[in-house]
Amino acid sequence: MPPLVLGAETIEAVSVGGLETCIEMPEWKLCFDIGRCPPGAARHPRVLFTHAHTDHMGGVVHHCATRDMQRMSPPDYAIPAENHEAFVAMLEAWRRLDRSDLPCTVTPVHPGDVLAIGPGRVARAFKAYHRVPTLGWALCTRKNKLRPDLVGADRAEIVRRREAGEDIHVHEEDVRVAFCGDTLIEVLDREPLAQQAKVLILEVTFLDDRVPVKLARSKGHVHLDEIVERADRITNEHLLFTHVSQRYGNADAEAIVRRRLPRSLSERVTVLPHASPWST
Repeated sequence: MPPLVLGAETIEAVSVGGLETCIEMPEWKLCFDIGRCPPGAARHPRVLFTHAHTDHMGGVVHHCATRDMQRMSPPDYAIPAENHEAFVAMLEAWRRLDRSDLPCTVTPVHPGDVLAIGPGRVARAFKAYHRVPTLGWALCTRKNKLRPDLVGADRAEIVRRREAGEDIHVHEEDVRVAFCGDTLIEVLDREPLAQQAKVLILEVTFLDDRVPVKLARSKGHVHLDEIVERADRITNEHLLFTHVSQRYGNADAEAIVRRRLPRSLSERVTVLPHASPWST
């Protein structure tokens, strides 16, 4: 499937409920989750993991080994802190099995942590709500602007204050993308980063009464009914619905979403098709 362009963001994604999820953000040089490590994902040196279910993390060893084999820089993996010990042990087991170094950096992350990912760019972790410890991620750009009270001040005065250690800037942050991983709908009610993101990537696994809301919630997933209930409160410029259950064909999923959402929201939604890079 060709890349999606949503606003200012280019996204290459595969996400099918229970099978695999890897969201590539090429302009940010990273992936959210790694799925089965689809072809092309190894070019990204950073992976921000949401949780440790196999369909989101299973391809990590292949990602690491491929980068090493192709003499690319060791990857950086950011994972929920609760998974750090087991994740490192998994890598050690594979090093023994593969008789290779599998060089990488592993960073344990808590909700609220901030990772620098480039000049003027950060990734913010927030709490998501699944059946296992889960993070959401927001990609943000930062700009420094002269404090309003110093605008028009004499340059020598500004320099004097800066040299005295005074912060002469206000720091503005723009939430460009948020990815919530597998989660309950509460992430939209409680998390400002998800609410403010220009592009929101959200799993919407179940779309109609073939799976009732109660059952969807018991599995830790979002149901389209819950989006419909909140339609007038969702203000993101673009939404990408991912992780759609395999019980819905592409045309079926598209038709259900367009029929059930009000136009004011539907026109901002893209439904990610079931298009696997593994298909022949």
